[in-house]
Amino acid sequence: MVTSEGRPEGQGRTDRRTADRDAARVPVRGLTVLYDADCSLCAFVRDWLVRQRQLVPLRLVPAGSEEARTRFPALDHGATLREITVVGDRGQVYQGSAAWIVCLWALAEHRPLAHRLSTPSGARLAKGAVLTAAKWRDAQKAHKAQKAEQARRPRGWGGSVYAGDGWSYDPRTGWTHTDPACDGDACATG
Repeated sequence: MVTSEGRPEGQGRTDRRTADRDAARVPVRGLTVLYDADCSLCAFVRDWLVRQRQLVPLRLVPAGSEEARTRFPALDHGATLREITVVGDRGQVYQGSAAWIVCLWALAEHRPLAHRLSTPSGARLAKGAVLTAAKWRDAQKAHKAQKAEQARRPRGWGGSVYAGDGWSYDPRTGWTHTDPACDGDACATG
């Protein structure tokens, strides 16, 4: 159908609500970001995303959660915990650097950056940033696991063998005292 102005209906006129995002051409109307709720970096990025002006609404859902499993039953939810995953309202799935780029694309102030990162050279930069974030995240998880292991151990010197001043402790047998060795007829304490 053609309008009275000679344009095909739905083309050429900009709706005030979508004028700044070119929504007439954009097939994505909403994105769901699946993030690791136990990762401090992921939680920081989630908080940052919700403070930004969004051209495309972002819904942030903990990866592997009941909500994520209900909304996206076909996804590999174990993989969504290892790598950021973004799902479009029409079933598009973005992972890794593509997921980060589509998140930036959804934000008013960062859409130009997303376009630059979509180029071949920009994609290499985005992939490097994602790999760096993944290494940091893995190091944080290892540190958290190490701290949890330390919290399970008994306090003190760590429960290992202690020896000094004639006293020794072995976790299997307890405390024992051995008189200082005597050299000939003269004892060291003497």
